[in-house]
Amino acid sequence: MTCRVGNTSIDISNVESNLGQADRDEASDALNILSADRERLAEHVQAPWALLAAFGALSAWVVGAAATADPGANYEPSSTAWLAVLGALVVAHLVQHETGICFRTMGARAIWAMIGILAACLILFSVSLGLVSLSMRWAVVLTTLAAFGITTWLAGVAYQSAAENLRRE
Repeated sequence: MTCRVGNTSIDISNVESNLGQADRDEASDALNILSADRERLAEHVQAPWALLAAFGALSAWVVGAAATADPGANYEPSSTAWLAVLGALVVAHLVQHETGICFRTMGARAIWAMIGILAACLILFSVSLGLVSLSMRWAVVLTTLAAFGITTWLAGVAYQSAAENLRRE
């Protein structure tokens, strides 16, 4: 049986059939080759900044939607947030498809970055609603730009954490 990783082929049939010292050495060498290949992969993974900026654009869309809201006693939230969540799932799938990094094993730093994105977007949306209620709809542009910048940056932090986690696995 042959295991192929990148450009390296490893014959592991002897490892399965005989557990002698030579086979243990072969298995150890095979694991070392796989670890080195994983290390090279993690080093050469480039952050897909266009897709990470797409996360920023989605959060900016949600925060910017406050400019068209009518805050007050009769406030009704729009469905923009649900469409943004759907868009974020699509972008996450595209990131995973392009890079091969699975978001289920991102690591603690990435989880904190994602929590930071949610908190920042909620705070900026609330500030935007406050600005609209003060008849300062034009100022929502500032909170929208802040949402884009913060989300893109924190998405990059989450992505780098996932790449580092790939290196450690």
